[in-house]
Parts: sequence; structure tokens; C-alpha cells
Amino acid sequence: MKQHFDKPISDIIRNRHSVRTYQSEILDKELNNKLKKYIAEIKGPFDAKLRLEIIDSQSFGEGSGNKLGTYGVIRGAKTFIAAATQKEEYSMEQLGYCLEKLILYAASIGLGTCWMGGTFKRSQFAELVKLREGEIIPIVTPIGYPAEKRAFVESMMRRLAGSDNRKPWSELFFDDSFDKPLKKEAAGQYAEALEMVRLAPSASNKQPWRILKQGNEYHIFLQETKGYANALGFNMQKIDIGIAMCHFEMSAKEIGIEGTYAVKSQKAKELATEGFEYITSWVEA
Repeated sequence: MKQHFDKPISDIIRNRHSVRTYQSEILDKELNNKLKKYIAEIKGPFDAKLRLEIIDSQSFGEGSGNKLGTYGVIRGAKTFIAAATQKEEYSMEQLGYCLEKLILYAASIGLGTCWMGGTFKRSQFAELVKLREGEIIPIVTPIGYPAEKRAFVESMMRRLAGSDNRKPWSELFFDDSFDKPLKKEAAGQYAEALEMVRLAPSASNKQPWRILKQGNEYHIFLQETKGYANALGFNMQKIDIGIAMCHFEMSAKEIGIEGTYAVKSQKAKELATEGFEYITSWVEA
């Protein structure tokens, strides 16, 4: 699909941040239609099924997003997007990739969002999206016009999560083996795409992705945080991997690098060190 952005993706990624406090206005019809059109065009790198459903205030009656069950974390939001998927192979990576594409598009047209994996009432959202047999809702996001001033709870949550801190390259990216950190000069034209991965959002800012460069192939691994990833009945950190994959691909394609994701299980699995799980590889076209 075309990226549809009138700003460089690197600028959008750098400027985008989680928004928990919104103006009380409902999204205008034109923006709502743009979101629906973009959702219809999104295609993920895997075959896992995914539904991204827009829920507006008319769906849940009077009141703000707080009454929809966000435990006071989100203020003023009138519209949400819920991600419904099956528990199947690569479903979480697919969700992360596709929803992050939508979130970046929303940022490009001036809308705020916030990844929410634990601070919402799933039963309420399940009813509104008419959850189908076998589906779960791992993630929702409010979407709307950011308020000029953050609520106190929002500022506090950002500080507690360390949202503005990121790991250095030497902990995330590697050259030929996991014993050798990848230097920016060695990454060449991929340096910007990898930097956009480094800046990607992740649950509790754990940054669980690890990328191993071998020639023009970039193998993507998950370094799971023990006792954390499956606390909600699904692996939140695989959603983080999908977000990282989205940043990498969109940034690479923007500067003219064509490629695709392919699972090279046996070859890549043999490269993994202890505690790493191979997910997929970027293969240059």
C-alpha cells in the first residue's frame, strides 16, 4: 500500500507520543472516513486475521472515554479503535504492525493515540465490536484531538514508564553475531530505519526487539521479559515486535529500499542466543 503521508515518516515517528488527555470534540466526518479508508487498505506481513474497529461515542451512549472503562487513564476521548484478533501464530505481530501503521497515519493528520493493553475493560469493548468466536481484544487506543494541557495522571504515567528513554544501539542491533554490536556506519543506508526501530513504542518501554544484520538480511528476534509478556493471556511483547517491524519497513521504503519479511526459521533459529526467539527476517528485494 502507499504510505499516504505528506511528511517524512522519520519526522512522524520522532514527534508522535502517547496522548491520554483529549479535547471533548467528536472526530469530524471527513477524518473518520479517512481513518476507515486507511484501515481498509492496511495489509500486514503475516496471514493472521485482524479487525480494527472504530468505536465512537454514539456507540456507547453519553459520557466520556472514562465511562467506557479506561480506569481514569484516558480523559475526554470520544472515539476509540479496538483491535480484535484470533490467538494464532503471528497474530500479535500482525496486530502490532497494522495498528502502528494506523497510529502513524493518525499522527500525520494531527490526531493523538495511546496504546492500551491493560487499562481498559475488555468486556465492554468486546460487546461494542461484537466479538466473534475465538477472538480476543489485546489492544485498544483512544483517537482524537489532543488537549493543550496534559492531565496530572498522564504526566505521572510518562515519568513512571520512562517513555522518553531508549536503549543504545549496542543493546539492540548486532552485526553477523550477537557478540558484535552493529555500528551505525556498518548499517549504511539502513541506519535511519534501525534508528526508527530504536524509537518505537513498547509496553512499559521494555524494547524487546533484537535485530541481527547478515549481509542485506536483517533477522528480527524477541528477547522476552521474564514473567511479563504473558500476564494478560497473550504475549504483549510480540505486539511490540510488530510495531518495530512497521517502523523498519516504512522507514526503509521511504528512502527507496524495497524488501519484504520472510520467515527463515531453521537458518535464523541457529543464530539465536539463549533467551532469544526468532520471529522473521527482512530480505532485500
